[in-house]
Amino acid sequence: MPTLTTEKHHIGLGFSLVLLGAFGFSAKAIIIKLAYAYGSQVDAITLMALRMLFSLPIFLLVAFWHLKKTDSKPLDKRQWLIVVLLGLIGYYVSSYLDFTGLHYISAGLERVILFLYPTFVVLFSAWLYKRKITGQLGLALALSYAGMILIFIEQLSLTASAIWLGSALVLGSAVIFAFFTMGSGIMTHHIGSTRFTAYTMTVASIATLVHFTVQHGLAPISLPVEVYGLALIMAVFSTVLPAFLMNAGIRRIGAGNASVISTTGPISTLLLAFLVLHESVTVNQMAGTCLVLVGVYVVSRAK
Repeated sequence: MPTLTTEKHHIGLGFSLVLLGAFGFSAKAIIIKLAYAYGSQVDAITLMALRMLFSLPIFLLVAFWHLKKTDSKPLDKRQWLIVVLLGLIGYYVSSYLDFTGLHYISAGLERVILFLYPTFVVLFSAWLYKRKITGQLGLALALSYAGMILIFIEQLSLTASAIWLGSALVLGSAVIFAFFTMGSGIMTHHIGSTRFTAYTMTVASIATLVHFTVQHGLAPISLPVEVYGLALIMAVFSTVLPAFLMNAGIRRIGAGNASVISTTGPISTLLLAFLVLHESVTVNQMAGTCLVLVGVYVVSRAK
């Protein structure tokens, strides 16, 4: 029987793992903005292709190891169809919109808009399953969207250069990722999170590389070595490790507690954007971010 000290250590480790995972995910936008600074050759699909080339082998190795360890049933045709569809919308379309949107808006605004996806899950669930939105959830949604509007207006007053386009692209990414989240919750229950992640990442990688080939051809593109370094960092520290850290942390402290800790993500992005990219941080931005965090926290905790 576990002692109180062992249980506290177990919980503390879980909180630390989720916190590190949230920080890793939050750094992705910063790395993308740093890569874009190296010129027009570094576009969204090029960065996505490099990210997939570096991260996919790791996911496949983990999936292969998992399959060797466990006796898993092969997927049927319907399951494969769902996996392919979710891989395309979740890790290809959604990512492409997000990466492209970062050409036009700040990393801080991108993270806050993207962080709204749990609120869209609530809205879509209410629509698809005829679920009633309670007063508490309605207030949480209102707070989240009010916070986003406050930050958007602040950014609009600072610079109006293509901010509408960039915000629309990232918002589209958040909406699509909400659908992916709804589908992934069902599929991970049936086939396991390790297989699901490896298979959907493989589907998205194929789609990304095909897109890259169509847009840039088969001739290799010469990029600064720093771009490859940033892509490798993004693949390892903002894609692979956070995914495993989050899963390990959730197993220890539960999804509810993990969702609370994950709200540190947008704050981390704002801080990193200020320190690394020298983006301005205003009172309105902080107030809007807090409103979004409170709203998403309530939504994430609701059953």
